[in-house]
Order: sequence, then structure tokens, then C-alpha cells
Amino acid sequence: MTDDKKKIQKKAETDKHGTDNKISTKKDLDKEKKGKATDPLKEMETKIKSLEKEAKETYDRFLRVSAEFENYKKRSAREMSEFKKFANESLIKELLLVVDNMERAINSSKDEGSSNNSLVEGIDMTLKELLKIFEKFGVKQVESLGKPFDPNFHQAVMQQENDEHPHNTVINELQKGYIINERLLRPATVVVSMSKEKK
Repeated sequence: MTDDKKKIQKKAETDKHGTDNKISTKKDLDKEKKGKATDPLKEMETKIKSLEKEAKETYDRFLRVSAEFENYKKRSAREMSEFKKFANESLIKELLLVVDNMERAINSSKDEGSSNNSLVEGIDMTLKELLKIFEKFGVKQVESLGKPFDPNFHQAVMQQENDEHPHNTVINELQKGYIINERLLRPATVVVSMSKEKK
């Protein structure tokens, strides 16, 4: 019986200690909550600071994306403008061969003194109309005769001794050069003067 009494006593003590522990734990939690709850101002300040920081980061991101979009719009507009300026370049290059042949036909008929003037006039009128269309699309002839040789616009195929013109001057144009919107489309094929002394 004594063993039973001891067991009952131990059980009562553990119950007593277990309840005490639960009560003390609740008290500790209440104290911690009160300690935290006593500073709602600090809590709000930290929340406000974190929200301000987040808002600033979001605004910075917005500004960056906005600037990138503006740059994209400008770049797209510039690319579209460049495309429009030079979209016809390959077509016009092919038409230059037609212009060259028309000019040759007119020059050869003048040299021969042909009696078929109406045909030559028709070719000349067609050539002028074609050159007007070229001008609408920003295509211009490169002025070469009598100008100093410029490797950016001229392609020299020969040098010829000449005392009438200064050294390195274009004295003959074998094929006309053209530019499209300030970009070289085809260089002029020219003959350049060379003074006898430089030889």
C-alpha cells in the first residue's frame, strides 16, 4: 500500500508541477506580448520605412522601364526612317543601268548626226522623267567633271597627262556616280589628270 501511496503522491506532484509550468509559460508569453505591444509606434515606423523603401524601388523600376520604352520608341522610329530612305536602293541600282543605256543612246546618236531626231528626243524625255523620279526618292548625280578627285565618290580607272587642269582633277567621266539620301549608291568611274612633271 505504501507503494500505491507513493505513486499517487508522485502523480499529484507531476500534475501540480505540470499545471504550474503551463501557468508560468502563459505568463511569460503575456509578458512578451505586452513588451511588444507597448511599442506600436516603433512597429508602425518600421512598417512605414519598409513600405517607403519598397515604393521607392518600385518607382525607380518604373522610371527605368519608362526610359527604356522611350529609347525603344526613338530607336524604332529611327530604324523605320532609315528603312524608308534606303528601301528602294537595290531597285534604283538596277534602274541606273537603264539610265546609262539611255545616255549612251543619246550620245551615240549625237555623234553620228542621226536623222531620226524624234526618237532621240523621246529617249531624252524619258531619261529626264526617270531622273525626276530619282530626285523624288533622294537620288542625285555626283558632280565629277572639273572637280578634284575624291576617293569617297570617284573610282579612277585611268590617269591621263594634261596641262590644262591641275594634278588629280577629274577630266573625263566614263560612268556617272549617284548618291541616295547622302549615301553613295554608285561611285563615278572617272579619268584623272596627271601633270607631266609628276610623271
